Amino acid sequence: MSDTKPTVLFVCVHNAGRSQMAAGWLRHLAGDRVEVGSAGSAPGDKINPSAVEAMREVGIDITGQTPQKLEWETAQSSDVIITMGCGDACPVFPGKRYEDWKLDDPAGKGVEAVRPIRDEIKTRIETLLADLLPA
Repeated sequence: MSDTKPTVLFVCVHNAGRSQMAAGWLRHLAGDRVEVGSAGSAPGDKINPSAVEAMREVGIDITGQTPQKLEWETAQSSDVIITMGCGDACPVFPGKRYEDWKLDDPAGKGVEAVRPIRDEIKTRIETLLADLLPA
């Protein structure tokens, strides 16, 4: 890690659910201490409404986010790349820290099914933050 703040990129296929919730949690919990990005290998046209609702329930607004296409430069400039079910579609760059989070895909699910995914993401974000920003 450099002396500047760490950059974390969350990547899933559609950039509409898991990666958006993870980015929302990290922005919420880290404030401006971490640069946060998210992208998809095949981005959807809008964020999953159940993901938006599940995050709203915990006071985090992700309605302003838009699914983004994963760009080589974005991945190249990130310190930590966290993939969520995009498999071989996610590029691998030497020297980057990678984590692959096995999470259920919230696509097509109601908010009841998305809540446990949201909560698991929060737990993982808290662990990541403790590692990135030791007290």
